[in-house]
Amino acid sequence: MKNTIYEIEKQFFSKYASFSKDAGGRVYPLEPCPMRTEYQRDRDRIIHSKSFRRLKHKTQVFLSPEGDHYRTRLTHTLEVAQIARTIARCLKLNEDLTEAMALGHDLGHTPFGHAGERTLDRLTGHFEHNEQSLRVVEVLENDGKGLNLTELVRDGIVNHKSKCNPKCLEGKIVNLSDRIAYLNHDIDDAERAGLIKEDDLPKKVRKVLGKSKSDRINKMVSNIVETSLDKPFVSYSEEVKEAECALREYLFQNLYTGGLAKVEEVKANTMIELIFESHVKNPELLPSSYLKMLEKEDKERVITDYIAGMTDGFAISRFNELFVPKIWK
Repeated sequence: MKNTIYEIEKQFFSKYASFSKDAGGRVYPLEPCPMRTEYQRDRDRIIHSKSFRRLKHKTQVFLSPEGDHYRTRLTHTLEVAQIARTIARCLKLNEDLTEAMALGHDLGHTPFGHAGERTLDRLTGHFEHNEQSLRVVEVLENDGKGLNLTELVRDGIVNHKSKCNPKCLEGKIVNLSDRIAYLNHDIDDAERAGLIKEDDLPKKVRKVLGKSKSDRINKMVSNIVETSLDKPFVSYSEEVKEAECALREYLFQNLYTGGLAKVEEVKANTMIELIFESHVKNPELLPSSYLKMLEKEDKERVITDYIAGMTDGFAISRFNELFVPKIWK
C-alpha cells in the first residue's frame, strides 16, 4: 500500500517546508508505515508516552490554584500545538512535524513549573527543561530505550526556547507558538485569580495586539502568516515583535517573578531541595528502575531525572514520605 500523503505534500507544500519523505535520523530504523508519515508516527509515540500523560499534573504558573480552569503543563502543551498547527497550515509548511514538536516540547518540565526548574539548576549547576525534554525522548522513555524519534522532531523539542535556533521553519513556528500560548493564557489565569486586569497591560501592547486574549492571539498568528508566507523565515513584523517583547517584560515584572502567584514557590523550592539532598545521601531510596540506571549514569544525573519526572502531587507525596512523621499526616 502506497502512502499518498507524500504526493499530497509534494503538490501543496511550500518549497521551504520539511517534507515527510525526507524524514530521517532515527537511531533505530523503522519499516515504513503505509498510512502515516514518519512525523505522524513521532506525534503518536509522544502522545502515548508516560511523560506526556504526567503533564496534566504539572504546574504551569499557579502552584495551588483553587478551581478547575487554570492551565496545567498539559493544557499549555495542547494550546501550543493548536496555535502551531494553524500557523504551519497557513504557511504551507509541515503540520504533522510541527504538531509532533509542539506536543513534545515540555516533556522534561519539572514539577512546580519554572520554580522547580530553577531549583534543579541551582542544585546541579545546570538544568534546562528543553534539554531535559530531549533526554526524555532519547533516553528515559520506554524503559531506557527512548521514543526513537526523527532528527527534526528532536531538534524542535530541544530548540523551542526563544534563545534557540531550530534547524527548520516548523521548529521556529513552535518556538513562537510557545510564547504566544503562555503569554496569553497566563494573562487569562492571572486575571481569573484577580492578580492583574486587561486594563493593566501596557497601552502600546493593547493598541498593537488587541484588548482581549482572543484578539491578541489572532493578531500574533495572523501577523506571522502575513509576514512569513512564501518566505524562508518565520517571524513577526517589527511592530508586533516589539509589542510582544513589551508584553513579556510586563508579565515577568508583575507575574512571573513577583506577586501572589509566586508566594508558594519558596515551599516548592524547599521540597525539591530536600528530596534531592536526601537521595544524594541515600541513593538506595530511588525506585528500582532508577537504581539500575546508576550502573551507567552519574548519581546526580539519575536523581535529577527522577525529580524532573515527578508530578506536583507525587513530589508532595514523596516529601511527606521522607520528612513528615506518619502520625502527623
